[in-house]
Amino acid sequence: MSQDTSSESLPERLRQALLTLAEARGVEKTFCPSEAARRVAPDDWRAQMPATRDAARILAQRGQLIVSQRGRTLPSDGPWHGPIRLRLPVASESSGRQGVTGTSDPDDA
Repeated sequence: MSQDTSSESLPERLRQALLTLAEARGVEKTFCPSEAARRVAPDDWRAQMPATRDAARILAQRGQLIVSQRGRTLPSDGPWHGPIRLRLPVASESSGRQGVTGTSDPDDA
C-alpha cells in the first residue's frame, strides 16, 4: 500500500475531489459524496464519510456546491440526515440562492 506524500491536508484533498467531480458532471447532474471519499481514500473511504460531508458543507457554505436530498435543496448550515447528492450551482443559485430549502433539483426535471 502506498502512502500519500501530498502536502495537502485530508480536508483539502476531499474539497478538491468534490469540486473535480462536480465540474466533471456539470450543473445538471448530481453525484454522491462517497465518490470523493473513494478517490481520496479507496481502502478506507467509509471512515472518511464524516470528513467528506464536512468538506461538502464548507463548499456549500461558500456557494460552490448545492446539496440536495430527494430533489430538494438543503440549507448549507442545516442538519443533513441520510443520503445526500451534490452538484454545481446554476447561475441563479450562485448569486445568493444556495441553501434555500425547497428549491428544485435539476435532476428531477
